[in-house]
Amino acid sequence: MKELRVKESDRIDAMARGLEACGVRIEEDADTLIVHGMASVPGRATVESRLDHRIAMAFLVLGLVSERPVTVDDGGPIATSFPLFEPLMAGLGAAISRANG
Repeated sequence: MKELRVKESDRIDAMARGLEACGVRIEEDADTLIVHGMASVPGRATVESRLDHRIAMAFLVLGLVSERPVTVDDGGPIATSFPLFEPLMAGLGAAISRANG
């Protein structure tokens, strides 16, 4: 898992920070991420995607099951790698909107 620290972003750190922001208890060390299970995820967080489409998509999916919405700071990279992601998410009941900038 150590290689995940040096991909497009430090994916272990990105996932750990995002999960913590969403109210999930985690443990992290140099190359391990332990996610403690829970009955529900509070959500109500904005997660830094770090321009990594995988991080953005993971947290948008988490938003489907969280108690409150989960947002990502930039979902732009998703369209490049998975253009059908947004329509597929809409089909599952996701309400994806973009901030006006």
